[in-house]
Order: sequence, then C-alpha cells, then structure tokens
Amino acid sequence: MEEEKIHPIQKFMDNIWLLLALGIAVPSLSYTFWGLAEIYSLAKGILP
Repeated sequence: MEEEKIHPIQKFMDNIWLLLALGIAVPSLSYTFWGLAEIYSLAKGILP
C-alpha cells in the first residue's frame, strides 16, 4: 500500500496556528510600517 503524498501547501493550510499567527502578524506589521511611512512623510509643523 502506497503512502499518500501531501502537498506542502496543503500542510501549510492545515496548520491552524500558523494561519492564526500569520493573520495577526501580517496586518500588524504592514499597518505599522505604513504608519511609520506616513509619519516620516509629513512636513514639519510650523508653530506660531
């Protein structure tokens, strides 16, 4: 009897904890970098 080969993408998609971690990490990192880019691109404010 042959052992069924599981595709690496299927192994990845079956790992719920890895998907949860990526679902939290990817948006957090992207919004953090986006926010930092926005802050650095702002012009300096002129105080009266």
